[in-house]
Amino acid sequence: MKKYITVSREYGSGGHTIGSLVSKELGIPFYDSEIIDLAAKESGLSPDFIKKNEQNISSGWLYTLLLGASYASPGTGPMRLGVNSVAPAAPLADQIFSAQRNAILSLAKKGPCVLVGRCSDYILRHCEEIERKEILNVFIYAPMQDKISYAVKTKGLDPSTAERDIKLIDKRRANHYNTFTERTWGNRIHYDMLINSSLLGMEKTAELIARVARES
Repeated sequence: MKKYITVSREYGSGGHTIGSLVSKELGIPFYDSEIIDLAAKESGLSPDFIKKNEQNISSGWLYTLLLGASYASPGTGPMRLGVNSVAPAAPLADQIFSAQRNAILSLAKKGPCVLVGRCSDYILRHCEEIERKEILNVFIYAPMQDKISYAVKTKGLDPSTAERDIKLIDKRRANHYNTFTERTWGNRIHYDMLINSSLLGMEKTAELIARVARES
């Protein structure tokens, strides 16, 4: 069985809901906003500030340093980028990424879980204490019209601007991921499963992911 399921998702595809359902199917913890709360506690930044700014593009200053740092655990490696050791010269977006990275590693080390977004697939991949075979990386997408309908209904988006807003949010997610991982967000080679949530609906999509996690 896969111990760690990471869920990357397009906005409006229902990734949060699907991830929550997967955690219930497997009986393991689910972390999404909890990552923000823990990152806030460890960084001293407010949860609202992190939520508002977590996907703003930055210089990638910290990412450049992390290329030579150990991903084994917070507080180790040549740069010693521990839980409370964000370099003061780092741009804010880089500080947020560092705090969320430490939060994700801390949560994962507690045991099997489902993690939503925030480059968790990449972060776990570079954690020496977690084997690649223990991770199932999933990318959730959906047709634009379905995403619009879902976002208007559940997120309160204005129908007249929903498509524009969804594209902007997904662009920010892609920029954030591409900057801090030097990968391409949504590229199939980085995920074990890419699923159109409109095909089966959220419950059956979650059941499918859970079944794959159990049997692989």
